[in-house]
Amino acid sequence: MSVFENAKQNLEKASKYMNLSDGEKELLLNHKIIHKARLNVNGKGYDAWRIIHNDALGPGKGGIRFHPNVSEDEVKSLSFWMSLKNSLAGIPYGGAKGGVKVNPKDLSKEEIEEVSRAYVRAFHRYIGQDKDIPAPDVYTNPQVMAWMLDEYERIKGRHEPGMITGKPVELGGCEIRGYATSKGGKIILNFFLDKIDEKREGTRVVIQGFGNAGMNIAKMLFEDGYKIIAVSDSKGGIMNLDGLDIKEVIKIKEEKKSVTQYSKGKRVTNKELLELDTDVLVLAALENQITKENADNIKAKYILELANGPITYEADEILNNKNIKVIPDILANSGGVIVSYCEWVQNRTGQIFSKEYMENILKEKLERSFNKTYNLYKERNVSLRMAAYMIAMERILKAEKSRGNLD
Repeated sequence: MSVFENAKQNLEKASKYMNLSDGEKELLLNHKIIHKARLNVNGKGYDAWRIIHNDALGPGKGGIRFHPNVSEDEVKSLSFWMSLKNSLAGIPYGGAKGGVKVNPKDLSKEEIEEVSRAYVRAFHRYIGQDKDIPAPDVYTNPQVMAWMLDEYERIKGRHEPGMITGKPVELGGCEIRGYATSKGGKIILNFFLDKIDEKREGTRVVIQGFGNAGMNIAKMLFEDGYKIIAVSDSKGGIMNLDGLDIKEVIKIKEEKKSVTQYSKGKRVTNKELLELDTDVLVLAALENQITKENADNIKAKYILELANGPITYEADEILNNKNIKVIPDILANSGGVIVSYCEWVQNRTGQIFSKEYMENILKEKLERSFNKTYNLYKERNVSLRMAAYMIAMERILKAEKSRGNLD
């Protein structure tokens, strides 16, 4: 099943709870703009996309990923999820996403810079602070955003820092953006455990994915008293049932490029890691990690989706039947885009927000969206994912109706 087919099936399920018309469903399923280009860099060609799913609530907003498995289907799904995520968070953005089918691990720094600039040359007509605002995603970072901003401003002949977020602080970025997704995930997990009267101290956690988001949430949960018993990256995982020393694991990852080089634990595969007996499983890698093939083997009590779309629709149904509670991606990983909104507001107005102010905004917005989702989940006896979808879809449809695009 394609990634977007999973998204469509979740939308169809939510629409039945909401009694949506065919016209409403069609509007939510259709993408407003799909741009595709072929980037030519040093004699090599790379497929690239920028897609806006919906912009009823405001300009498009969503990251750009560099990954060898990027496809149009994936970018369509990611832009759809961004529409729902931004709607649920209550910020004035539509949903967009971009990607380049490239493995940056095979490129030099100079080649990555050229791919970044080529992307902007291909899509500069369609992005901007009032049109569509990119940000970092898988294998992109503040440096990539800086190159993209510089190329955009060269082409336009003016400064426009609000055209992209996740930038270095020196170029108008904000200092908490780099860890905002992880901090948001931790806040949401804490809210959830508090609601169900589950203690945090000693709660066992397994984390799949040890990139920026996975590494940061591991550190935060470790410092908060959680017991991290296993983590993994693309080369495999490491497990210690007595708990990993996360500070040491991070040091090993930074020095030796893989958590598998950590010596005080047992090596496990990513498949084995997903099926470990744990309280919380944090999915911080890529899409479609839990499928109908392995869902029956999942033993976690709670799953936090820090990645986008890590559980297929069929797997979700299996997990629901097993009473495994899934905290959905559009809620769990929305911290990054909330802080991106703060960065964009700073760039648009010239104001400079303090770190404390932005962290308060982050917590306030997450608390609001969590409470709305949790209350609907209890009220309607649906999954947390369905509750989040229903709230997000309703806000988009109300905006479309206000614009006269729906009867």
